[in-house]
Formats: sequence, structure tokens, C-alpha cells
Amino acid sequence: MNLGLQGKRALVTGSSSGIGAGIAKTLAAEGVSVVVHGRNVGRVSAVVDEIRQRDATAVAVIGDLASEDGAAAVAEAAASEFGGIDILVNNAGGPSDTEVQSWFALPVSEWGVTYQRNVLSAGYLIHALAPAMKENRWGRIIQIASAAGIIPTSGQPDYGPSKAAMINMSMGLSKALAGSGVTVNTVMPGMIMTKGLRDFLRVFAERRGWGDDLDRAAQYVLKGTGQTVHRIGQVDDVAYAVAMLASPKADFFNGMNLHVDGGGTSSIY
Repeated sequence: MNLGLQGKRALVTGSSSGIGAGIAKTLAAEGVSVVVHGRNVGRVSAVVDEIRQRDATAVAVIGDLASEDGAAAVAEAAASEFGGIDILVNNAGGPSDTEVQSWFALPVSEWGVTYQRNVLSAGYLIHALAPAMKENRWGRIIQIASAAGIIPTSGQPDYGPSKAAMINMSMGLSKALAGSGVTVNTVMPGMIMTKGLRDFLRVFAERRGWGDDLDRAAQYVLKGTGQTVHRIGQVDDVAYAVAMLASPKADFFNGMNLHVDGGGTSSIY
């Protein structure tokens, strides 16, 4: 199926590795001119080179989204590369750098760091890029949230709520942009095989005396997720969902939170 993305222009934040890199590569394969973003020049350049080797179009933009000025500089650089941005994928984010996972041991001041990385950085870029999309009468804003946004844990008072805020923000923004030709949706990944999950599974296996048997660790962990699809999610699963929502053919999807979790979320919405 031709998604009709040829000639569109996208900024995928945090796309130097993991899910973001997968999204950038998939969009590029569909004919999108992609801005690969990150803070590490080497990693960003590696993704750009891989895309170009496949005869697709990509450029690098380096920048920190921690402040409004930094995000505005990233948005301006991205838009100038291709004369505008049609698709914004807010993928950059994550928890604060602390290793503390406890509702009461994690200082409330650290919560703000996590909210900045997930919520404020997305908001800065939306403010910078959505007006031009609205003026052009077409655009796609896609937030990458997490199943933690609707399935809270006892150990993360910051990360899950920040992702819940992104889901809520998408719905509100879709209403604010009603009738403009710009849609806003959330993609909510569950357990996806990224470097972070591999590292977790490696430690999990070692602690149980399973050596480096990551498959055994994965199957054990999988049993506790409640998933109805019995495999670990892959980066491509998320990337395909984003490409679908970015497509002109998806203009009837708006304000939606798309679960990409193998059926692991036990809620209707």
C-alpha cells in the first residue's frame, strides 16, 4: 500500500538510536525527507548515513531540547533544511538520570527534569512548528508516549505521569487544531526490544543464573505482562504505526492514543 508520504518533510526528535532511529528510517523509506535529531554528532550522523545509503533523504540537526531557546533553534534548523516541516514526531524524552525508583525516595525536584524531557520539550516544538502546518492546511504531530502513561508503577512517580500528560496533551491539541488539516495522535509502545530492554534482560538473566540467555529472560518477563501477542515488540512495530498515522490516508485519525503493546494494556483507551 502506498501511504502517500512521498515528498513530505519530517522532524523525528531523539532519532539517533532506538525507536526514534527506527521511525526515521521507516519514514525515509516511504519517501519522506527526514531530519534526524539528537545531541551526539556521531550517532546522528550514523543514522543519516544509513538512510542515505538506501537512496533516501536525510539530514542531521544537533541540539538540546532542554530549553525553549534550544528547541526553537532545533525547529528552525530542521525547517530550513527542507523549507518546512510537515510531520513532527516528538520521540525524545525519558526519565531523569537518577537511578532511584521509589515514590518517596525520588525527590520531587527530579520530577521536573522528567517532565521537561517529555512534556515541555514536545510543547516547545509544537509551538515552533504547528503554526506553519496550520497555515499550510496540512500537518501531522505524533507523540511517542509509553504504556507507563496509563499503567502506573509504584517506583516511577515522574515518568509514567509525564507520559500520561503527553497523551492528554495530544487530545487537547487535536481539539485546538480542529478543522485545520493538522492531526495530533499518540503512539503508546509497550515492551519494545531496545538497548534499554536488552540491558534489563541481561541483568535479569544474570541474577537468575541464566548466563546470557536473553531469550529465556524475555520469555519469563513476557509471561507477566498480560500480552495477548506472545512476543517482544520490535522497533519496527512502533515505526510502522507512526508511518501509518503520518500518512495523508490517516486524516480521519485524530486525538487517538494508539496502543502498540501486543495487547498488554488492560484498558479500553
